[in-house]
Amino acid sequence: MKYLTNQVLSLISRIHTQSAEFTNSRLSLKGSFVSSHGFILFILSDGKPQTMGALAEKINRTKSTTTSLIKKLIQEGLVKTEPDPEDSRIKLISLTEKGMEYRNFTGEVSKELLNACWKDFSDIEKTELMRLLIKMSDNLS
Repeated sequence: MKYLTNQVLSLISRIHTQSAEFTNSRLSLKGSFVSSHGFILFILSDGKPQTMGALAEKINRTKSTTTSLIKKLIQEGLVKTEPDPEDSRIKLISLTEKGMEYRNFTGEVSKELLNACWKDFSDIEKTELMRLLIKMSDNLS
């Protein structure tokens, strides 16, 4: 399908949908997870506990949606919550051992997706596409 320049957002939306379908189909092999679950695990894999608000901002979802996603991960034993030592009203979310193991699986899925996306792209093309997409994103910020 050929896209015109005034259809750029439609193309970006299509790529987003395709990447989510790709990711979700692979994540479903290990349970009823979606790409946002994998992204949360990725964020938490650096070992730094996160607040619900910080996670919501990083995955670009509302706090209520993020809370639902986190509840699923808690039920599956992949993440845990603990009170913030500085403010017990705040809960910090971190990976469990099982979550770290699952994160390894989601990392492989991410690599597979990126390899599919970048197939037949030169390093120069990758750099240029990233530069242009960042510019477009900055225009909308």
